[in-house]
Amino acid sequence: MSEVMYRQYIGEPDLPHVMALVQNELSEPYVIYTFRYFLHQWPHLSFLAYPSDASNSDPIGVIVCKQSMHRDIYNRGYIAMLSVDKAWRKRGIASALVRNSIDAMKEEGVEQIVLETEYDNHAALSLYESLGFIREKRLYRFYLNGKDAFRLVLSVPTDEATRMAKRANVYRAIQVSDYSDDDDDSVSSR
Repeated sequence: MSEVMYRQYIGEPDLPHVMALVQNELSEPYVIYTFRYFLHQWPHLSFLAYPSDASNSDPIGVIVCKQSMHRDIYNRGYIAMLSVDKAWRKRGIASALVRNSIDAMKEEGVEQIVLETEYDNHAALSLYESLGFIREKRLYRFYLNGKDAFRLVLSVPTDEATRMAKRANVYRAIQVSDYSDDDDDSVSSR
């Protein structure tokens, strides 16, 4: 069995490889702008897998993610795309890609990670559930092909100090200077 190397997305030269892997393996059609939306804003959260032998320079797996504040309350990660070449499956590549992205999101203070997958994609459901994701709800006719999806959620524990610091920032008060009308020579008409 060949060893696999992982690295972060580095830019436009990687884009055709990412697109090819996703388009060959996933049912949902994505346009180049969708890829660029994720990859240009969050390149540090996307990873590619390569065989370690020099005979194959094309990636064999990819994960594309994002991370942002959700409803201005908590830091949410999102796994948009995960794809591994059929010939390279059942070797732990998808698990490693997901773990790499989760670790990168943790460095940015993620509190929750979500994704959707087809309701009958038992391999994906098994993978994500083995990593601690739980099924939040079923989304009917979610995909363009008419299939339902499950939304999966992973709660990422944070330490108490981090949680308290975030709460302090959520409810910041603005500083108001003392008001005095001593300097006001004019009388208000109200």
